[in-house]
Amino acid sequence: MAISLAPAALDRIRGYLDAAPGALGLRFGVKRTGCSGWSYVVDLAREPRDGDVVSEQDGVKVFVDPDSLTLVDGTEIDFLKQGLNEQFVFRNPNVKAECGCGESFTTDADKAA
Repeated sequence: MAISLAPAALDRIRGYLDAAPGALGLRFGVKRTGCSGWSYVVDLAREPRDGDVVSEQDGVKVFVDPDSLTLVDGTEIDFLKQGLNEQFVFRNPNVKAECGCGESFTTDADKAA
């Protein structure tokens, strides 16, 4: 699995982890939703789950469930600030199309289905 964290994302996630001492790391995955099919799910991992694949970068662990893994493998997570707006940004090489509102995406596997 190759999930990478840009420096700004690492800093932001470390801040969240510092504020939640019981958290183990970042939980990253997808759920079926939106007009295109998949939406990202990001939360703090408070316990490992069966089948989780765990990677670590600079002391920050990223937990991914097995159902999400093929859809997010290779993603770079970044954190951008633009004026008053702040958000995580996902550069996912598996994305083949996104909905107009930017909330969901599809992959080649979805097109074949």
